[in-house]
Amino acid sequence: MQTVDLKHAYRLLNHGPTVLVGSQHAGRSNVMAAAWAMPLDFDTPKIAVVIDKATLTRELIDASGVLSINVPTVAMKDQVMAAGGMSGKNHADKLARCQISTLAAPHTGVPLVQGCIAQLECRVLPATAHVAGPHDLILAEVIAAWADERVFTEGRWHFEDAPPELRSLHHVAGGNFYAIGEPVRALPVANA
Repeated sequence: MQTVDLKHAYRLLNHGPTVLVGSQHAGRSNVMAAAWAMPLDFDTPKIAVVIDKATLTRELIDASGVLSINVPTVAMKDQVMAAGGMSGKNHADKLARCQISTLAAPHTGVPLVQGCIAQLECRVLPATAHVAGPHDLILAEVIAAWADERVFTEGRWHFEDAPPELRSLHHVAGGNFYAIGEPVRALPVANA
């Protein structure tokens, strides 16, 4: 085993899907890429996502109290890179420049990114963590969710049956991604 520089330690765990975070308030919308997102609970589903305090997305989430989490595909890799590398504060036409199309979520109006294989409409929880540093942990309750039936049925992903371009992206650093791989099944636990 090789020693890993602590500044890269997060990459050892960061192979969950990269997501596109949608936000809107007062007629302004934005979408940004985020590699640090995860589920938190099952029975009232909750998620966590880390967002830079200086972003337009964060400003819009703070103002509206809502966000969307969208799971893009391999086919969307260039749009994901563009959304992650361009600030909505500096480009009012960011979504057009990134070639990202959205539709309004039914409960909150927050933008859902078209072409994604999963979309979660969320309300921010009051327990959002403001940490000492440039990033905060946004905690949110999922109030509605959708998934592309070509890759998600019966409550689970089926990437092995889908075309490669429908696989989820996993950011590892500097514009490099992996696509989710083949499934590996373990033996059932005896006496579970």
